[in-house]
Amino acid sequence: MRRTDRLFEIIQILRDGKLHRAQDIAARLEVSVRTIYRDMDTLVASGVPVEGERGVGYMVREAITLPPVTLTVEELEALHLGMAIVGEAADPDLKRAAQSLASKVDAVLPTETINEAEQWKFAVYPFANATRGFAHMSVLRAAIKARQKLRLNYCRLDGALTERVIRPLHMEYWGRVWTLTAWCELREGFRVFRVDLIETAAPLPELFVDEPGKRLQDYTPYH
Repeated sequence: MRRTDRLFEIIQILRDGKLHRAQDIAARLEVSVRTIYRDMDTLVASGVPVEGERGVGYMVREAITLPPVTLTVEELEALHLGMAIVGEAADPDLKRAAQSLASKVDAVLPTETINEAEQWKFAVYPFANATRGFAHMSVLRAAIKARQKLRLNYCRLDGALTERVIRPLHMEYWGRVWTLTAWCELREGFRVFRVDLIETAAPLPELFVDEPGKRLQDYTPYH
């Protein structure tokens, strides 16, 4: 398993909000505990809101505040994504401005939220380009709101291109990587898609309604 894929799998494990021991994660992913420790350090440095410590366990926080303003998850996503996009721009002035803004935000966040020395870690971002897949955002969000099925052309983690018809249910943001939780008609089960791996997303004329077993509240992460 490639390191980027393993980092993504770790996020899927942690997304249930429960405390997970490094030993258990290592056993599930068939790697050493030391490797998991390094991966956790990378995720934290990349902006994923992971908290915990070695020997105790790790979990993902649900709320982040920026005194004196309280940010919603969506507002923090917008702020973080904007800085990530500008931070990767070709314009050196804009890039410096993004880095400066990230430092200022970092300075007022609680130290347990983001390590002050890391400054949002643009350089160690372990996933794909922060802007990749951004063009699909409006289509995905609109389909979730309208309960409209989508046809995806999706690049799997092994590089193979696959076509799926899905019921889009929910989007989440994990330290510069967006995910889409959906009911997959092909697999007849819940699937989590990385938005940066979506090649095309086409709305279908077919709407869907809530059905027991296919609703977001029926989804149990990583089970």
